[in-house]
Order: sequence, then structure tokens, then C-alpha cells
Amino acid sequence: MSDLMESRPTTASAVDPSRVVQAIRSVVGDRAALHEPEFAGNEWRYVRDTIDTGWVSSAGSYVDRFEEMLAERIGVARVIATANGTAALHLALVMAGVSPGDEVLTPALTFVATPNAVTYSGAVPHFVDSSEETLGIDPYRLARYLDRIGERVDGQLVNRNTGRPIRAVLPMHTFGHPVDLDPLIEVCERHGIVLVEDAAESIGSYYKGRHTGGIGRIGALSFNGNKTVTTGGGGAVVTDDEELGARAKHVSTQAKVPHRWEYVHDAIGFNYRLPNLNAALGCAQLEQLDGFLTDKRRLAERYAEAFMAIPGIRFFVEPPFARSNYWLNAILLDEPDLAQRDAVLGATNDAGLQTRPVWRLMHRLPMYADAPRDSLVVSEAIEARLVSIPSSARFGR
Repeated sequence: MSDLMESRPTTASAVDPSRVVQAIRSVVGDRAALHEPEFAGNEWRYVRDTIDTGWVSSAGSYVDRFEEMLAERIGVARVIATANGTAALHLALVMAGVSPGDEVLTPALTFVATPNAVTYSGAVPHFVDSSEETLGIDPYRLARYLDRIGERVDGQLVNRNTGRPIRAVLPMHTFGHPVDLDPLIEVCERHGIVLVEDAAESIGSYYKGRHTGGIGRIGALSFNGNKTVTTGGGGAVVTDDEELGARAKHVSTQAKVPHRWEYVHDAIGFNYRLPNLNAALGCAQLEQLDGFLTDKRRLAERYAEAFMAIPGIRFFVEPPFARSNYWLNAILLDEPDLAQRDAVLGATNDAGLQTRPVWRLMHRLPMYADAPRDSLVVSEAIEARLVSIPSSARFGR
């Protein structure tokens, strides 16, 4: 079970937005952004070193160091630092064998980068439902859904409704809370599909003692300015497969064959490498990660206590099998009610407390309106109930 305070059971009732404002202010003060970066370590020194030496682009010692630090932290053989998390997702999907005309199972409850990366690969995002326990893909609903719509053709799982191969599943660890991966892995093994983890939000999160991103065949992280650890803009591909990792690094550098002066490229590659300047920032941030995680857990504990006495709403806590980084803290209305949700959003933002709804579900966006999808009743209910609240690590001190 979580070592955080358990939120008490609630019965449905109207939510008083003013009490939500009071609860947040009791933890973070009068004004607060949703999530701010913090630079209190060696950031200036390392970044200045890249400028002083002239090594600011994708070649440089800090890139190697950043990759090594991440590999040790996550417990994988290879890490490839990339320009951003979306590039990492795209590269991971390509390395996993996703090809034009395939389908990739993704949550409808996710940031748009998840299906966009699928689309960049020439594949089609296929939206599935989420679990209220994790906010991520529900593996049990997915198993039943694939039993209905999937069939084996020449050893490959095919969507009988579209005729397209279902190549991979791309779970996203929402707000840093790990998806229930063991049953999802069973689904993948039974159907012969690849597990690619979207761990963009979950640096420092663990599923049954294993770091997210390094559990599937390949995974992707993000280090955008609003993440727990930031490189300004950046991401990483992570894998425990040495050969796959070497191939990913080669492709991320325009597939250039090493040579003292010749420009020879042996495949279609991408200009996805992280600059040394950004990696320097990331090294300094990773040195402080344990402190950030401690502060963010303490912040979550304070929020859980602050919201215990407010009827009609609860603070979202990590699932019992996980240890989350609590990247973004969130509250959930007892019942789906967009009017109440928006009243909470209005009152908090008017009070100088930056809160946000969860992302609009992907099938509601015009470019994905016709994408294949399962029933999304849980995702739709979460969309009408969830509000993310200020989550900067400094508020946990």
C-alpha cells in the first residue's frame, strides 16, 4: 500500500470551489504556478563550461555523462538523449518496428504527443480506455477488447474491423503514476505485440521496484521545462537491449557512418540528438533528483491531508503497486460534472493558483476523430472530474 495518507471514502455532493482554493492555499500559499523548474545546483557551472569550451552542440562530454547517469538511474543498458520527448517517442516506435499502415494502441487520456508520435511513424493511433486506479491504460479492459476485435493472420494480431496489423501498445504513465504493467505485459505476450513505454512524465517513478520506461522493449522520457528534471527541452530513448540502443543512437544522428571526413549515411535517419548545452543542465538536475522526489512526496502528503475534509472531492494517490514521482498532483470530483470541474478551475485560477483540467481526450481532437477506438467511458468520466493543482517541488519543503 502507499505510504501516503489514504484519502477517505466520499459520497457524491456538490463541491465548494472556495474550499478548494483554501485547501490549495494552505499548502502552497497565495499564488502558485502549476509546475516550475528549480535550479539550485551546478546548472550555471555546467552550462557555462559548455560555452567556455565551445562544446554546445550534440557532441560533448555532458551528453555522454547525462546518458550514463540516466542508464544507471533507470537500470538499463542504453540511453539515447534526444532533442525532446516527442522525438524520443517517435524514435522508440520506429525502433520497435512500427511501420506505415500499422495500428498502435494508446490511451485516449494522454497528451497529444503520444498519438502524434504514432502518426509520425506512418501508423494509426487506436485509442483504448484507462483505469481510475492509475489514470493509465486499463490492461484488463484492453484484454477483453482485443479478444473481441483482434484476430491472428499469418502470426500477426490484426484488427478485424480495419484489416490493419496491431503492432504495439504505448501506455503513458499519467502524471508520473505507473500503469499496471504486469498484466499489460501478459496481454502483449499473448497477442505478439510490442510494449513501448511513454514514460515522459515519470522520471523517478517505480513499478514494483522497477523504474518506468525500462520495463518494456523500449521507452521514452521527457525533460521539458515543466518536468521533474528539465534540460530546457529534451528527452531520451531507453532500452535494455544493447543492439537496439546502438541502432537507435545511429538513426538519431542522421544515420551517419563514422568517418574522419566523409559524409556517408546508410539509412533514413533523424536529427534528434540532444545538444551538449542542454545535457549539461540535465546532469545538474539529475544530481538533485532524489531531493526533488522527496519534496514532491511531502507535497503530496500535505495535499492529501488538506483535501480530506472537503466533501465531493478527493486527492489522487499512487496505486498500491507503485511509487510515483507525483509529477503533477491532481484532485478528482466524486462524480463527472463538467460544470463543477470548470467552477473549480475558474475559482482557483482567479485566485492566482494555476490549475488545469486533464488533456482533452484524443478522440475529441479533429485530426483523431475517426481513429479506431474502444468504448472510453472511464476516460470520459475522468476528463469531467480531474483537476491538476500546483506541484512545484519547492512547495514540499
